Amino acid sequence: YLEHGRCIAVTIKALGYPSRSLLSAWLQELHPQERTRVVGQFQELAPEAKQSAVLALCMRTASAQVVADDVGVSRGSLYKWKNQLLGNDATAPMKRKQDASASPDRAELEQQLETLQRDIRRLQLEKDLLKKANELLKKELGIDRQHLTNREKTQLVDALRPTYPLTELLCEVGLPRSSYFYHRAQMVVADKYLDALQAMADIFERNYRCYGYRRMHASLADQSVTISEKVVRRLMKEECLIAATSKRRRYGSYMGEISPAPDNLLNRDFSASAPNEKWLTDITEFQIPAGKVYLSPVIDCFDGMVVSWSIGTRPNAELVNTMLDAAIDKVTASGDRPVVHSDRGGHYRWPGWLSRIAEAKLVRSMSRKGSSPDNAACEGFFGRLKIEMFFSRDWLSTTIEEFVAAVDAYIRWYNEARIKISLGSRSPTEYRRRLGIAA
Repeated sequence: YLEHGRCIAVTIKALGYPSRSLLSAWLQELHPQERTRVVGQFQELAPEAKQSAVLALCMRTASAQVVADDVGVSRGSLYKWKNQLLGNDATAPMKRKQDASASPDRAELEQQLETLQRDIRRLQLEKDLLKKANELLKKELGIDRQHLTNREKTQLVDALRPTYPLTELLCEVGLPRSSYFYHRAQMVVADKYLDALQAMADIFERNYRCYGYRRMHASLADQSVTISEKVVRRLMKEECLIAATSKRRRYGSYMGEISPAPDNLLNRDFSASAPNEKWLTDITEFQIPAGKVYLSPVIDCFDGMVVSWSIGTRPNAELVNTMLDAAIDKVTASGDRPVVHSDRGGHYRWPGWLSRIAEAKLVRSMSRKGSSPDNAACEGFFGRLKIEMFFSRDWLSTTIEEFVAAVDAYIRWYNEARIKISLGSRSPTEYRRRLGIAA
């Protein structure tokens, strides 16, 4: 063992015996100092160090063992690096004793080295781009850079400019130089709207994500944020503050001509000079996974305020009668006798409804058969409610009780906080307060 370079494998090969385990036991017994183990920590070499070692191996400036010892690895690891960097088909290094004309061409090896360095740099750049896309843009690590917008590409390039040349970054992300400088200038300009953007996002979320640019502009004006409607519209588009759209689905309560119908006194004139002149009513249906819910409101034509409402799981007489009783209580003290306009549904022809109307000395009015525009203002309220509160949300895990509470909360917000452009960008409650009318 000592004569064969202190190598167990060489010793066994030269002698033909004993086994590795037996020889190790003998060494431990006779020369324990020769088998002392050194425990260290593996440290990965930098790619540049590996490339230098492979270049030295291929140039044969020294033997493979000397090169491996200088780097601190085995000869096998050194050749493994060569195969990884140059491929298995690369020309094998020639022995120093052979003719110098058979050695690899130095220029070719240097060219291969430069190619490897460029590939390593390109891969590192791709990695950095993906990492920055995840950090800055919250994109998945496997995102295709070609699917990014020019604005997002500009953000990536700006983030990596301290590390890489601008030309290299623009080429890698596929962004023209002119587009980069354009979006960079636009981003600087957008900074002056930073406070406005934060206010817009807060208004949008606080108001059921239903405000378009007109009501958004009015809300910003109330907060002393002065920008034009066109800028508001552009910023909302850029920030994806998009109001929900409608999905038409109507509930029908027509049961035939079960009693004489009164005349259509409104005749599609939904204007009123004072509160409690004209009331509109109807029933709308909500379908959620937990079941069906029905809403029956009374709408005042003066300012669109919801005078009273009832919410239940059955579209029966109790639903509409409860709503009517609450509305009558609002006008008992004032002595107002509004016109109550409805469609030709059976709820408004039942004895309970007719007796309540007569006792309160209210005036009945009905739409023509199958003519929804005759009650368009009430239908419009249902449309706004469903666009702003219902269609834009997921009700999968919502119970009936939770949904009823959500509808009730929306109607209260509608009366007290939701601004209407037709009321001077004020809510119905605020509008009446400005006029000195008790809401």
